[in-house]
Amino acid sequence: MESKIRVAILDDHPSTVEGYLSKLGSDPEIEIAATMGVADLLEPVLQKGEVNVLILDVSVPTSAENRNSYPILHVIPKLLEEHSNLNILVISMHAERGLIREVMAAGANGYILKDDQNAYANLPAIIKAVAEGGVYLSEEAGVIYGKQLEKENGKQLSPRQLEALSLSAAFPGDKSMLLAKKMHITHSAFRTLLSGAYIKLGARTRADAIAKARQKGLITPFP
Repeated sequence: MESKIRVAILDDHPSTVEGYLSKLGSDPEIEIAATMGVADLLEPVLQKGEVNVLILDVSVPTSAENRNSYPILHVIPKLLEEHSNLNILVISMHAERGLIREVMAAGANGYILKDDQNAYANLPAIIKAVAEGGVYLSEEAGVIYGKQLEKENGKQLSPRQLEALSLSAAFPGDKSMLLAKKMHITHSAFRTLLSGAYIKLGARTRADAIAKARQKGLITPFP
């Protein structure tokens, strides 16, 4: 029997958390590892047992005493370096271009807007895709992020994005942290390269991105 996908939820809105529990709790392939309302409870949960997907609210308080927002842009890369199997799905009410760009640049697997009913309806499938290293953005967030990528280096994949895809194709069984070491970059930087490539190729998963890159003749074809 395959192990379940372990999900931790860091969000200080009880009604939102209840919605996630209702949607995810009935899926036999998903297990809720923990729910937390303040950020200083997160590290003990991660140290206690493997978490595959962290659902992370943008504005969750740092602690019960410190109600200032958790510095997620600082913390996401650190979490990815310390927990090789962790995938992070950020949620927010905010659709600001800069925030979406920086969250994805930090290495998150996706950005969901809280009013995205389609994402909520398909949350179990999204969690399963993200657990495998896939990327998911709400439609509005995806458009914003895609425009930002085009502004930065056009629609073409950058040489480093192609390098990341080529390594992923050559070593399909390797986790992203191992591939990052081959490129001599951080885990979060590697994840950022892949997520940018996914968006440009219209792909959700590593396998899909590799297949589309091969179809376009961008990387070495399948032997």
